[in-house]
Amino acid sequence: MVTHFKVGGHLACGHKGSNLTSSSVLTRVKCRSCRNTDAFKEARKDERNAARRAARKAKATHTANDWRAAWTQRLIEMPGLQRLPRGFTGQPFV
Repeated sequence: MVTHFKVGGHLACGHKGSNLTSSSVLTRVKCRSCRNTDAFKEARKDERNAARRAARKAKATHTANDWRAAWTQRLIEMPGLQRLPRGFTGQPFV
C-alpha cells in the first residue's frame, strides 16, 4: 500500500480519494510523486536542519567540567570541615 505525504490537509502529489493512506511523517511516505514535490523536499530539508541544529547544540554543551561540580558538591556535603574541596575558591578552612 502506498502512503502519501499529507501537508495542509491535502496530499502533496494531488491524488484524491477517500481510501488513500497518508502521513505527515516523512519516513513513512512511499509515493514517488509525493517525494518529488517541493513541499516534501522542503519538509525533509527543514527536518535535517533541525537535526543538525540539535546536534550542534548538544556538541556545544561541553560536559567535561560537570564532574568537577558534582565532586565539589559531594565533598561539601560530607561531614567535617576537612572535607571541603582542595584547590577551589571559597575554601575557608582545611
